[in-house]
Amino acid sequence: MKSVRLMHALCRRVKHTSVARLSVVEQRRQYAEKCDSVIKGVVVGVYAKEGDRQPRMTPSGEKFDDRVQGKVTDLIRETGLSGQLGKGRVFMNVDAEFRAVAVVGVGQEGAGFNDLEMIDEGMENARVAAGVGARALQMQGCTDVFVESMEYAEQAAEGSALAVWRYNTNKRRQDRTLIPKLELYDSPDSDAWMRGLFKAESQNLARRLSDTPANQMTPTIFAQSTVDALCPCGVSVEVRSLDWIESKSLNSFLMVAKGSCEPPIILEIAYCGTAPEDKPILLLGKGITFNSGGICLRPKDCLSMYRGCMSGAAACVGVIRAAAALSLPLNITALLPLCENMPSGMAAKPGDVVGLLNGKTLGFVDVSKAGVMALADPLLYAQTTYKPRMVVDVATVGYAVCPALGGAAAGIFSNSNFVYKQFEKAGGLTGDRVWRLPLWRYFKELIMPNETFDISNRGRGPASSCIAAAVLHELVPCVDWAHLDIRNVGMLTRHNPLPYLLKDRMTGRPTRTIVQFLYQIACPDSK
Repeated sequence: MKSVRLMHALCRRVKHTSVARLSVVEQRRQYAEKCDSVIKGVVVGVYAKEGDRQPRMTPSGEKFDDRVQGKVTDLIRETGLSGQLGKGRVFMNVDAEFRAVAVVGVGQEGAGFNDLEMIDEGMENARVAAGVGARALQMQGCTDVFVESMEYAEQAAEGSALAVWRYNTNKRRQDRTLIPKLELYDSPDSDAWMRGLFKAESQNLARRLSDTPANQMTPTIFAQSTVDALCPCGVSVEVRSLDWIESKSLNSFLMVAKGSCEPPIILEIAYCGTAPEDKPILLLGKGITFNSGGICLRPKDCLSMYRGCMSGAAACVGVIRAAAALSLPLNITALLPLCENMPSGMAAKPGDVVGLLNGKTLGFVDVSKAGVMALADPLLYAQTTYKPRMVVDVATVGYAVCPALGGAAAGIFSNSNFVYKQFEKAGGLTGDRVWRLPLWRYFKELIMPNETFDISNRGRGPASSCIAAAVLHELVPCVDWAHLDIRNVGMLTRHNPLPYLLKDRMTGRPTRTIVQFLYQIACPDSK
């Protein structure tokens, strides 16, 4: 433990423009290193044909078409583009300035909120079209990609920035996919464009943290990465070591951590966007940087993906980064317990029991289900210490959400209809939806009573996500609370990934939905 250098940072708040500068530096780093010449490309949209009316270009697309004397319209007609969402072509040497032009279908013109799909289709169509077009130009070697707004500048920025991002760190420099510089084309709405970039970069930060191999993202390295990401934004980060954890009697967390030789760490993060005396919103993110299952070892074929069991903590870091960049007027506190769950002579054994801070005992019946164990005492400690107005925990805790929801939506459990409705609205706007699952007394009866302890971490029956939520609900006595189970969306996406994300890679979801939720709480009168 003495060899571990602990990071403690309380950094001066910087101006909003400084955050923007940092974001631009991050986005351009690989571009500047790899490119000797500038190759420009532009993404324009085309609406789907309706009835007898042929596909029609967006207003910005029409301006570009006029600029090139109608060449784009001729090419659309010749190639048979229909404007179908996400379908398009790349045309070369159409314009003297832009070597490549990506014409992408935006779907139906005037699309709005779809009640059945619970999503704003106009916004999501802009993300999809911008993402598909930007990625196509990226593959053509463009160094500067200009993207039109498609009537939603913020969403176009999100889609394109998410689509072109790659986790390239462990590839040789010459084999890395170039990440181009993104610019807004033919729109005065630069503020919305920058908001979209901030949100996308926060999700890309979560993607990077989640996708990094476990030996390169230990609890200590995660803590350092968090300090590097948040301190320039004026966020306070306190790094707590083993001695501090033991002094606070966070024993359920230590039960998980003691099986690994990597020292556990707890991060206390504070973003102050309003009066310091105002109660904060508490974020709690599960940060098991590698979850082998402990003595109940998981199957070897899928073990590598469990580096993503800290995707809840990664999403919380991304959310606070975005909150600082957007200067959200509210206080946010995050508590991130970081450790590994490994088998060893020190590891917890099935059937071990630990006493919690609230006086109840928690049985570690299945040590592969370590999520609720790692969160139990930190959740109790955070409520007592920070006295939050609301608690949101983000974790990969139950496999049951995978067959139930696939990659379509994160599972959400809440004791507040208001909180759930706000998350539902946020998911509809961001395209990263949530779906409410039951938090009934039925499931509490599955986790207790037990003969020798108060609460079981596994419970009885197959509803693992609902059972895990019931355990956490026992630890939240009276405050408004939401539990996001992101086991299905925050880790690898294997089936039907969103067009602006990557298959078989970590997703960083639902970072933007939590950011939108916090914005709605901070600015309830805004539309």
